[in-house]
Amino acid sequence: MNPAPSDWPRFSSAAYYQDAVKAIDWLCDAFGFEVRLKVEGEGGRIEHSELTYGEGLLMVAQEDSTAARTWKRAMRSPRSVEGTNTQCMMFFVDDADAHCAHARARGARIVEEPTTHDYGEEYWADRSYGALDPEGHLWWVTQRVRNAPGR
Repeated sequence: MNPAPSDWPRFSSAAYYQDAVKAIDWLCDAFGFEVRLKVEGEGGRIEHSELTYGEGLLMVAQEDSTAARTWKRAMRSPRSVEGTNTQCMMFFVDDADAHCAHARARGARIVEEPTTHDYGEEYWADRSYGALDPEGHLWWVTQRVRNAPGR
């Protein structure tokens, strides 16, 4: 397998929002993402953006029900489809409790309070919480509290 480009992780995700400008600001303020690239179209509309969190990368764009490409017309914010989610995103932090408190103060709707999930001595233990962003995307924010033996 050839390596990924040096400035891209091998795997990244994209999220679509009704108001991508506001979403980008919120993701940076509440979750700690950083803007690497923001491509604005007509009227300041976000056509593409790249947000980083450590080595992770999230692309954020504005939904567009009139896009020329069929697949792009289908990309929607959960807010546009009655809160339905077909995916959730997860990222690791150093302190899940502190991160949760910060995100809650910035308007995240916490759907699961920070909880430790212990998968047994031969596996790992994580402390994580679940949150919905202002447009309804589901996020799992996780802190590794014990690695599997030998890892």
